[in-house]
This record gives sequence, C-alpha cells and structure tokens, in this order.
Amino acid sequence: MVSIVDETTAGREPGAWHLEIFEERLPLREVIRRRVFQEVAEHNARRSGEFRGLVQPAETERALNGPRRSEHRPLDPHRQYDHAVEAFGRNGFVVLVDDRQVEDLDGQVDLRTGTEITFLRLVALVGG
Repeated sequence: MVSIVDETTAGREPGAWHLEIFEERLPLREVIRRRVFQEVAEHNARRSGEFRGLVQPAETERALNGPRRSEHRPLDPHRQYDHAVEAFGRNGFVVLVDDRQVEDLDGQVDLRTGTEITFLRLVALVGG
C-alpha cells in the first residue's frame, strides 16, 4: 500500500488515499497510469459528481459532461492518462516519492509499504 497525496503551491489537499501496488519497483509512467485508472474507475462507478483527479478532462469532454448535465458520462481512463503524461511533460505537476523528486517518466520508483507519493500541481503565474 502506498499513500497518494495531492498538493498545490497553497498546501496539501484534504483526503490522501491509498493505492495497492504489489511490485517493489515501477517506472513513474506506470505509477501515474495506475493512479489515473483508479480515480477514473471510482468516478465512473459513482455515476455523479464532479471529477476530481490528477488532471481535468479535456475541453471537449468537459463540454460534453458540462456541470449542468444531469446525465453522467463516464470518462475514458486512456484519455485521462494521456492528458496526465502531457501535463507532466509541460511541468503541470511534479512527483515526489518520499520527498525525492522523480523527473523522468521512465525513472524507476522504489515502492514499499508506507511510501508516500505526492503529486504537486503547479499553477502558472499570471503575467509572468
């Protein structure tokens, strides 16, 4: 079991959650994939409510799933994963594993019980 924590530059977001991973080492790319697939599966199973994940759905999906729609449309985990990888590549978020930054998607992440993986979302500065 590893802990998943979301943070922004304003601080830690409430509600750390756990992800069961059996391997002792995985590439960061695979850790992100498992996180995204898990949160999309949970969102799709709820069948209501706003998606709160690592990255928000693309504009097209948001338009289809608009906030006033009463009909729930499931999200595509593969699309969400692609958006997450793209966001990582453009520094939309950084990943810290037990306070050590992992900068390469193919970099190996050592995992053990109690490992804390922090996804720190970066916010672009206005006018800068």
